[in-house]
Amino acid sequence: MTDIASGPPAPGSQAGRRPEAIKAIPVRHPWRWVSAVVVLAIAVDVAYTMATAPNLSWQAVWTWLFRPFILGGIVITIELTVLAMVIGIVLGVVLAVMRLSPNPVMSWVSWLYIWFFRGTPVLVQIFFWYNLNAVLPHIGFGIPGTPLGWYVGTNSLINAFIAATLGLGLNEAAYMAEIVRAGIISVEHGQTEAAQALGMTRLQVMRRIVLPQAMRVIIPPTGNETISMLKTTSLAVIAAVPELFTRSQQVSNVYFTVIEMAIVASIWYLFMTSILTLGQYYIERYYARGAQRELPPTPFQSFRRLLFTFRAPTPI
Repeated sequence: MTDIASGPPAPGSQAGRRPEAIKAIPVRHPWRWVSAVVVLAIAVDVAYTMATAPNLSWQAVWTWLFRPFILGGIVITIELTVLAMVIGIVLGVVLAVMRLSPNPVMSWVSWLYIWFFRGTPVLVQIFFWYNLNAVLPHIGFGIPGTPLGWYVGTNSLINAFIAATLGLGLNEAAYMAEIVRAGIISVEHGQTEAAQALGMTRLQVMRRIVLPQAMRVIIPPTGNETISMLKTTSLAVIAAVPELFTRSQQVSNVYFTVIEMAIVASIWYLFMTSILTLGQYYIERYYARGAQRELPPTPFQSFRRLLFTFRAPTPI
């Protein structure tokens, strides 16, 4: 039992002193440093081997890196990426809404589309569109058995660039449909019911309530799909589209610089994907507002902290 009548403790007693701070001694991990040294040694060895390879001409790499012929292929690669992603995102949103529709016909049509385009290789799909003229010489609308209608040659309507764009975009729509569907079902269903109780239509609920919140789930995989699409455009070589990889192959076939031109293409792919990665980070950071108490640091802030912070802050 505590004696409350005994008064405050004496000035020199232990009870009136502040406890000493705990001296935390960090645990040493020597094997971390050993593994880091091993990995660094392997990386240095690989870099040295590539830099000193006797049959590798780095002069050819620097010669072709900024040639207009290669830069023109980069422009076509970017155009393919943008158009294919626009088709994929727009059609993917439509397919996702159809998949979640209570109408069984709409839901099954969406499911069949996703099943087919995810189940066949994108290379085969580009090849199909590029050779559609073999089975369908003309495309148009009209009344069967009569001369009434509008028809145009398949090759004049679907050239190599359009064939690659359709193959990439329609395939991407199947993946974007699943990404958008995952974002939509991540929003609490009670919010949809509350909005409908206020008299909002299904389209208004989707546009004003569901999609703005679903963007936090949709943006990260969409960024990954965009980066993947940039690299997948190299498959347009099957349709002879003069994008970056196709042009690098054309140069290598003439000058017999196969590895050198592959390095040139890889450097440009790495440069473009790095820009897309940075853009994806800032978009994710924008949509994270309100979901996190403190926004994550920007890449510049992280780099500055890495340069000027040499040790962890001491806890108070």
